[in-house]
Amino acid sequence: MSSDANSKTAPLAFQVQLKIRKPIAQVFDAVVDPNKLSGYFLREGSGPLVAGTTVLWRFPEFDERYPVVVREVVAHERIVLEWGSAVAGDPDTRVEMTFTALDEGNTMVRISESGWPHTPEGLKASHGNAGGWMHMMAAMKAYLEYGINLREGGAF
Repeated sequence: MSSDANSKTAPLAFQVQLKIRKPIAQVFDAVVDPNKLSGYFLREGSGPLVAGTTVLWRFPEFDERYPVVVREVVAHERIVLEWGSAVAGDPDTRVEMTFTALDEGNTMVRISESGWPHTPEGLKASHGNAGGWMHMMAAMKAYLEYGINLREGGAF
């Protein structure tokens, strides 16, 4: 099979990244701790991100709570999650967050998500989530670097 044929059947994936001007421990904790995560990204998180657990995330724009399965947590390095793909009947997507210390005061955060079907609905859902994760990182940057909650007042 040619690579063009494989690219049309392979699940869709993306990666976004942003430098946060804070130490890696502080950046990692801002994702793992639901009280901090709700300061810039969520309306509510049911618990900390701990491997082997399922937490519920509630976003400011939605009344529903979304189950997030925590597959792996390596302190100050990596978080792996799985959650619904937003395409009815399709398997969950896989979210991988990596944290890299650039120096003592700067951290590179990379978020990749994969697993959408190669369909128009899958493409639309993957683009929506790519924008959502980039927004999450920009909001985290504003929260950690300047104490601003960018999502405050932004819900419908």
